[in-house]
Amino acid sequence: MAIYEHRDVEKGLDGHHCELEKPFIQHPKSVDSDEETTNDNGSIGMVLLSTCVAVCGSFEFGSCVGYSSPTQSAIRQDLNLSISQFSMFGSIITIGAMFGAITSGRIADFIGRKGAMRLSAVFCITGWLAVYLSNEAWSLDVGRFCTGFGIGIFSFVVPVFIAEIAPKNLRGGLATLNQLMIVCGSSIAYILGTVVTWRALALTGLLPCILLLVGLFFIPESPRWLAKVGRQKEFEVALRKLRGKDADVSREAAEIQASIDGLLDLPKVRMLDLFDAKYIRPVIVGVGLMVFQQFGGINGIGFYSTETFVAAGFSSGKVGTIAYAIIQVPITVLGAMLMDKSGRRPLLTVSATGMFLGCILTGASFFFKGQALLLEWVPILAVSGVLVYIATFSIGMGPVPWVIMSEIFPIHVKGVAGSLVVLVNWLGAWAVSYTFNFLMSWSSTGTFLMYAGFSALTVVFVAKTVPETKGKTLEEIQASINS
Repeated sequence: MAIYEHRDVEKGLDGHHCELEKPFIQHPKSVDSDEETTNDNGSIGMVLLSTCVAVCGSFEFGSCVGYSSPTQSAIRQDLNLSISQFSMFGSIITIGAMFGAITSGRIADFIGRKGAMRLSAVFCITGWLAVYLSNEAWSLDVGRFCTGFGIGIFSFVVPVFIAEIAPKNLRGGLATLNQLMIVCGSSIAYILGTVVTWRALALTGLLPCILLLVGLFFIPESPRWLAKVGRQKEFEVALRKLRGKDADVSREAAEIQASIDGLLDLPKVRMLDLFDAKYIRPVIVGVGLMVFQQFGGINGIGFYSTETFVAAGFSSGKVGTIAYAIIQVPITVLGAMLMDKSGRRPLLTVSATGMFLGCILTGASFFFKGQALLLEWVPILAVSGVLVYIATFSIGMGPVPWVIMSEIFPIHVKGVAGSLVVLVNWLGAWAVSYTFNFLMSWSSTGTFLMYAGFSALTVVFVAKTVPETKGKTLEEIQASINS
């Protein structure tokens, strides 16, 4: 069917009989940039729908992460949990996410991107129901672990799916919606948690999963994955659905197929193979960005923002925490708008510089407090520093590492390499959130200066190592890295 539709389109374009004999996939031919942009924008309706469905998983990610903060006192009171039991409940999601991250690439390669999202949604639904029905600590932990496993897979497959379906001129902005919906999910969970019971809040976590499962019936699978597994007819149909029936997709299809054909004779990649010379640069970029993202302190500062404001001298941290939650959404939207205009590297550089400044301001507030200097400025410096930090994180270091992770790996190593990158991210998240209170007890000023040091190193890492991927197809990115 797709082949005949393609022939009709070409006949309508120029009327030459010889055009009827052209196959769906042709060898790439040179086109000017205007023509290419027109083809890329032939029809973005299905791309937008597919992205909206996929980021339901991102919203679920945020809902799971944001659940424990507003429910702590109610769950402990209702189920008579000790602080250590609730701490286990709060942190076991990270352990589940690590297991999800380890398996995410293999799952997405074996059952497809849509299949991986379905499996993730099932795990999250199971987890939320277990939490809702819990009367003991062990069932809470089982439910939390299941939701962690689900979002561990989501954290890999959602940005990869978006990158594989989006035209190159929209890919960065659409991929940033992943981070935006994570932020929205956590913020809404926090707000709802102040007005509904913890059991009712668990039920609200089912809604994104249900929307995702229903939406997956109406969107195509990733064309690149279909080409990789040899499902040629479905590859053609999926690509045409995404680009529009009147768009000329022959050039893009040829590039994808040529890239896939070049991988057919390569052996199956194992984790240790990622450290070969031909893969080491994208691995360093992907893993390095996740290390700097986490060890810049985001999960420590984010999880304990209320306690940070109180420690800096506020009677209550609510005002600062609300401002913290509100500022993330518009700044992340701004980052999405700039992603395909300014490029990835400038956003990362500006973001890491702002995080450095935010950490210095916050560290200075604790230093002045400890030395009993400028005490009237201490709360202002603390709030200003944290808000500068989260604003600049949201515009670059929050979304961009996930975007680049989805772009830089060849499709035959994307599963294994993506699993490694996501695992490093979750390990870093656990390490930073676990050590934050200990570090603050040691030295509040020293903690923020350490995070500032990592932010400064991020600027150097981006300048020396990270490639610019704006405006390039995935195949062009891999060819550029390999060269």
